[in-house]
Amino acid sequence: MKINETQRLGAINTYQKQQAMNRASQKPSRKDELIISTEAKEMLDAQNRVQDTGRSERLAELKHAVATGTYHVESDKIAEKLLPLFKKDVE
Repeated sequence: MKINETQRLGAINTYQKQQAMNRASQKPSRKDELIISTEAKEMLDAQNRVQDTGRSERLAELKHAVATGTYHVESDKIAEKLLPLFKKDVE
């Protein structure tokens, strides 16, 4: 079989037409997107609050007060916060 220039070009043209048809039939690709859930946003906000220097200083003071035994617990405030929880259990 003898291959000359015209037969080779015909094969290339056929291949190019096939590739063009494949590209035309393909759906356009979706772009990447990032969706952050509300829970993740809350976690990020909490992490940023922890990194706040004023908060870290206050936590250090509280840890020191608890370690030395000078931390005073106000029982009235604790009772106020716990009372709604106990009322839910009774109802």
